[in-house]
Amino acid sequence: MGEGSLVERWPGRAAAIVVRLCEGRAEVVAHEGALDERRAWASVSKMVVALAMGVEFEEGRHRPDEVTGPRGVTIAALMSHASGLGLEEGDPVVTPETKRVYSNYAVDYLVHDVVGDDDPASWLDRRVMRSLGMDHSHLEGRPAAGVVGTTSDLATLAVAWLRPDLVGVATRDRLRTPYHDELDGIVPGFGRFAPCPWGLGPEVRGTKRHWMGDWPADSFGHFGQSGALILLNAHEQIGVVATSTEPFGRWAVDLWPAWTSEMRQRALA
Repeated sequence: MGEGSLVERWPGRAAAIVVRLCEGRAEVVAHEGALDERRAWASVSKMVVALAMGVEFEEGRHRPDEVTGPRGVTIAALMSHASGLGLEEGDPVVTPETKRVYSNYAVDYLVHDVVGDDDPASWLDRRVMRSLGMDHSHLEGRPAAGVVGTTSDLATLAVAWLRPDLVGVATRDRLRTPYHDELDGIVPGFGRFAPCPWGLGPEVRGTKRHWMGDWPADSFGHFGQSGALILLNAHEQIGVVATSTEPFGRWAVDLWPAWTSEMRQRALA
């Protein structure tokens, strides 16, 4: 493990792993906690869905500009919270592609539309989990927020985004590139940002001053209401993942900006 505790300032029982790539080989820079304990990932699940959709794009089954959804928007709009749909089904809507409205409903709708009569959990297993050897992680609820898995598996997912493992670099970069990067929006728990860039699944830091700390503008990732997070930078080839037994709260808003900055320095050291 790297020098010093990684998660001593976290409430509850947290676990974290800092990774970097060296000539394509993944290295664990530091780790701490119960790495093989299964925990809820909450909205970090969207990073699994995004990678699964990347596989769909690679295989030519679907395209980001494909029109779908209850309002006839593109897959890209649904994945980037630009569809105008509310957080949940039945919530207020806005004109598509005019504002970044965080929407679990949009992600759930997209997955069910893509899988049809198939089971979303089986789809994610085939597309991502089993392909990467994430044998202790599985969708146990809604696609937008239902993955339960280990911190070790979350680190495997991080490497798959960095290298990348399941899709080509062009597809990975399409997923992490902001869609309508000029849109304003709210990052749940951290407030409104103008602009509020978001890729096709991952949040992109841009100029936001929030949980991503001092990571570069092109850094991307996601956090969840379970207290889990994944934060990556493809250029620097580094990443950090964490899970927690303490749900997201004021503690995370106060802690994460400095903590993620420290983890970046560990990864680059």
